[in-house]
Amino acid sequence: MAVLLLVAGLAIWWWQRAAQAAPSYTTVPVARGDLTLSVTANGTVQPTRSINIGSELSGTVLKVNVDVNDSIRKGQVLLVLDTAKLHDQILRSQAALAAARARLGQTVATLAEARATLGRLEAVARLSGGQVPAQSELDSGRATLARAVADNASAQAGIDDAQAALSTDQINLSKASITAPADGVVLTRTVDPGNAVAASLQAVTLFTVAEDLKRLRLWVYVDEADVGAVKVGQLASFTVSAYLSRPFPARITRVGFGSTITDNVVTYLTYLDVDNADLSLRPGMTATATIVATQRKDVLLVPNAALRYTPSTAAADANKGIASGIAFGPPKTESRRKGAADSASTAGARQVWVLPAAATGSQPGTGTPQAVAVVPGISDGHMTEIVGGDLKLGMQVITAQQTATAK
Repeated sequence: MAVLLLVAGLAIWWWQRAAQAAPSYTTVPVARGDLTLSVTANGTVQPTRSINIGSELSGTVLKVNVDVNDSIRKGQVLLVLDTAKLHDQILRSQAALAAARARLGQTVATLAEARATLGRLEAVARLSGGQVPAQSELDSGRATLARAVADNASAQAGIDDAQAALSTDQINLSKASITAPADGVVLTRTVDPGNAVAASLQAVTLFTVAEDLKRLRLWVYVDEADVGAVKVGQLASFTVSAYLSRPFPARITRVGFGSTITDNVVTYLTYLDVDNADLSLRPGMTATATIVATQRKDVLLVPNAALRYTPSTAAADANKGIASGIAFGPPKTESRRKGAADSASTAGARQVWVLPAAATGSQPGTGTPQAVAVVPGISDGHMTEIVGGDLKLGMQVITAQQTATAK
């Protein structure tokens, strides 16, 4: 009898020990909801069109008519160079043209004289039957006429050259007054009256003008891992440091095919058009954009932790009951299990673990986990869409476990 009581006591003790050592699970019910896949990228706000206005001429700045932040109109004179030398150059070109025209007049007269002389010689030769004048005299007259024709052509070319030089000088004079090529706002000015402008190698930039500050463009650099999800026409929002609590709407208008490599990171320049009717944004502001790449409505959702979870060996042993408990040494214990990586991808997951409906009187979060096949869709980093498999609405998916230590 005593032996039976001892066996019964040991059995009760082992059952209690197994119950204490059995793991408990953190579960989340499978539910339906909306899921948005977003891409984050950093960049800067820029004008839709920025114009660098410079000077093709070298000279001294005589007058500057605009300053930074001034609104300008197309054709407005922004800057004037000293034109004294240009006026003198035009006078020299006009004098050269007059000399070329006078030279042409001389050649025309010489040409007429040579033709008349040759005509008389040829007439005498016909009347005399070739007796007079001598053949050498005829050849000399023909050569004189040929030289006169050539001189006349050269004089005509000299006029064309002089006219081209005068036209160039007049164009240079017109370029001494630099005008606005389009309406806009002056962003930068790098010149003052009295400054010397040297444009011997390339045009010097004097002003930077934004064509329209009410329409801006956000330049962001999208990582190569995300660029496949970014398309023209997608909506986005962004914030700038000046207005951290205010999201600005934007829309993608271009996704670059050419890559940019910085510190071995490959990115792709993407343009987003921005409405800046209230002029809150300014060119050059640093922005953080969130692009809405994909949206899903009323889909089956599970936490990413559930897709990364697998039961531990300790949990399996604890659920074997008394048989597994009768062994030498204390039962194994395990602390809360972490995922393989906090940001691990869930695209390759093929199953989740669920707890069956709790039996009457059993503790919540306990029982034997069961594997359920799933086909994951997109993920926003916290939740994942389930597009196929055997998972049903309301099932309790396991996201973590805690194995108690037997006392």
